[in-house]
Amino acid sequence: MFEYRLYPSIVEKERIINSLKVCKIVYNDLLDTTIKTYADSGTTLRKFDYNKLIKGKYDIHSQVAQNVSDRVHKAFSNFFRRIKDKSCKQKGFPRFKSRVQSITYPQSGFKFISSNRLYVSKIGNIPIVLHRVPKGKIKTLTIKQNHIGQWFAIFSCEVDIPVVEHANHEMIGIDVGIENFATLSNGEVIVNPRFLVKSEERLKRLHRRLSRTVKGSSNRCKAKFRLAKLSLKVANQRRDFIHKTAKTLTSRFSIIKRENLTIKNMVRNHCLAKSISDASWNSLFQCLSYKAVTCGGRVETVSARNTSKQCSGCGTIIAMPLSKRKFLCPKCNLSIHRDLNASINIRNKNTVGLTEI
Repeated sequence: MFEYRLYPSIVEKERIINSLKVCKIVYNDLLDTTIKTYADSGTTLRKFDYNKLIKGKYDIHSQVAQNVSDRVHKAFSNFFRRIKDKSCKQKGFPRFKSRVQSITYPQSGFKFISSNRLYVSKIGNIPIVLHRVPKGKIKTLTIKQNHIGQWFAIFSCEVDIPVVEHANHEMIGIDVGIENFATLSNGEVIVNPRFLVKSEERLKRLHRRLSRTVKGSSNRCKAKFRLAKLSLKVANQRRDFIHKTAKTLTSRFSIIKRENLTIKNMVRNHCLAKSISDASWNSLFQCLSYKAVTCGGRVETVSARNTSKQCSGCGTIIAMPLSKRKFLCPKCNLSIHRDLNASINIRNKNTVGLTEI
């Protein structure tokens, strides 16, 4: 995926916003029709039926309308899949949308006019900043807006990844944490930047200012914009740090072993939820997965069972509460930091599975 900044004019912004509103109407109409059809006849509509219902009915590009019908079809497909899955507790019936945040052109309706102009059907020639040329064959275009009003064009491209051989043949184990962002089995430590904690006081202050404003006033809009701008800055800082860290690790090591963590369950601990979310381990794992492929390496997943409790020297298992930061083995007298001990165990463990693209 390639993301670029758009600078639409006032007229073009109105057209994009109008397309988003029409997409919301299309989605809700198809959802309502599906519910009524099932209540009357007990049958569900197919994607072909959706496309027949919306053909020539709405004032948006036909490809955009078909993409909305595809979203409705996928929403019901995922709902029926969750019903069949007995382990899934929340079934999540598709709900009506109050707004649609993006429009997608799946096949056609867009093209580059010049190096700084993008033609989009029903919208116009939008100025675009092509800071890099998209690689491969462009499949879809998605236009969306972030919380502070910036517009972006996102291209999904089909890229042929060449088979390359990694320059090094070194294996490393990585243990993620809160005290340190990551600890490598060779003893290196990546410091946790804690971007959210550093901006927390200012975020609280902006939240208080927002809560004191009158709803619907211009001051409330300004306060809301300042808060969203700072939140976006924290998210961008975190994303930039994770991408740079993942690139460094995948360039240095051909095989990276990491724990198979269930982060969704870990954040249920209200004492650690904020710190775990700020560290964003899942984003790191995703970046490592696809960056390792482009570098000629691979990421392997190992079981997280007893990685912190087992001695990396003799294999003795002892109790290790989170408050205990130093691992001291009573059998072989190994004294080591618990994160370093865990990373060594991760490197020496058998692989559960390889990450795939």
